Amino acid sequence: MNAPEPRRRRWPRSVRARAALAATSAAAVVLVGIGWWLHRDVYRQSMDTTEVQAQEQLWSLVGQLHEGVAPGDRSALPYEIVATGRRSAVARSSVLDGFDSGTRHVLPAPPTSGRFEAWNIRTVRIPARHENTYGSAELAGRTFRAMTADVRASELGHTKAAELGIADDATLRVYVVLTPHAAEAVVTTADGLLLRAGIAGLVLIAAVAYTATRLALRPVEAIRARTASVTATEPRERVDVPDTGDEIAALATTINATLQRLDDAAAQQRRFVADAAHELRSPLTTLLASLEVALAYPERTDWPAATATAVRQTRRLQALAEDLLLLARLDARAPASGPATVDLAALASRLTDQYPLAEGQLTLTCDSTGPALVQGDRSELERLLRNLVDNAVRHAASRVLITVHHEGGGVVTEVYDDGPGVPAEDAERIFERFTRLDDARSRDAGGSGLGLAIARDLAHCHHGTLTLTLTGRPPGASFVLRLPQASLPPSSGATNSLDNSSTGGER
Repeated sequence: MNAPEPRRRRWPRSVRARAALAATSAAAVVLVGIGWWLHRDVYRQSMDTTEVQAQEQLWSLVGQLHEGVAPGDRSALPYEIVATGRRSAVARSSVLDGFDSGTRHVLPAPPTSGRFEAWNIRTVRIPARHENTYGSAELAGRTFRAMTADVRASELGHTKAAELGIADDATLRVYVVLTPHAAEAVVTTADGLLLRAGIAGLVLIAAVAYTATRLALRPVEAIRARTASVTATEPRERVDVPDTGDEIAALATTINATLQRLDDAAAQQRRFVADAAHELRSPLTTLLASLEVALAYPERTDWPAATATAVRQTRRLQALAEDLLLLARLDARAPASGPATVDLAALASRLTDQYPLAEGQLTLTCDSTGPALVQGDRSELERLLRNLVDNAVRHAASRVLITVHHEGGGVVTEVYDDGPGVPAEDAERIFERFTRLDDARSRDAGGSGLGLAIARDLAHCHHGTLTLTLTGRPPGASFVLRLPQASLPPSSGATNSLDNSSTGGER
């Protein structure tokens, strides 16, 4: 089968062309509306002028009749004077000479017993039968408005009536036809001028819009070219921000901020990979050295001790791998399971009861004011609390205190230990990955440096915060976890068996 042909684009690709087309289309709509309004207004005003001219011509014809003079056949507007009792017209324009309606006058005579109308505007129809005389074809078969005025022959006198060829008791009616020829000619001329002016205006508008858009997009093209030059080998390349304060400057600033975030993320990723490799190398080196010594001197090797060392380092590798996988999932914002309602107070109480402590080493207590419901993943919240407790137990001198209470519509969990505390300048650095404040410690005792980083990421995933609070207490550290309070009842009780995996503290 033949592949279908790609659909043709009916909209231009270029932004400049689209802007010019949009501006021209909008201007065309506006110009058409203005042209239509002008067309009707010019026609109306021209017809008003025609009415004034017709009225002047009408009274001029009436005046000539009162003088007993038959008007001539030349006039600005077609006219006809008819009388009762007379088959032919008293007088009319030459443009009506070509019509032969059978009554010898084109327009109807006034009725013999009708109402006398000194002045009126009525509708008249010109017959369709005509000869090819000048101007008659434009009138034939059409309906027009006409101004009329009636004149009694008795008002003219016997002599003037006789000169006009009408009886003394006749009634004359003067018609002046309001033909729109002059108005149509004016409108046609105006339409032609408007059309030419409109086309020239649209061409000018399209050219101006195209040029203006091209000039406006020139900084965008420079930004595009500079952004395209940003590569992995040149990650610090930035675009120039124009000193205009407009949307282009805002775009350049946003692009620079985005590039900076990407650069920081890449640097953090490289640092994370280097730290992870360094952390993995230590237990692998210890494990490899122990096994190589055991294989080199099998008869002098304490195999139970060598096996215990291998098991310890393997567990450390396993815990570190699990932490790295959890961090990768948190970075990808991938939830472990669906959210549920968890009683954080019950979770902290069970953790306190089941936490393995050496006899007489220190005291671990939990203080809560009642159920503290939060929305989240139970295993992740358990992991968060365990990391905080592990860190506190590792550095406490004699006791660790967990308090859970409500505050400001949320649930606040505080884990306090009476250890040496944390310097103020390191209050945020301890939440960074692979951070240890005591670099001289052994890694087995100090952990991997991921516990607090994982705890803060888990807090953020649950729309909460985890901070180190520096208070006026005696030496020690207090980690405060704030989570939004859930309004639903818990779906199930806190788990009875807690995950025994631990990541260790970072202080």
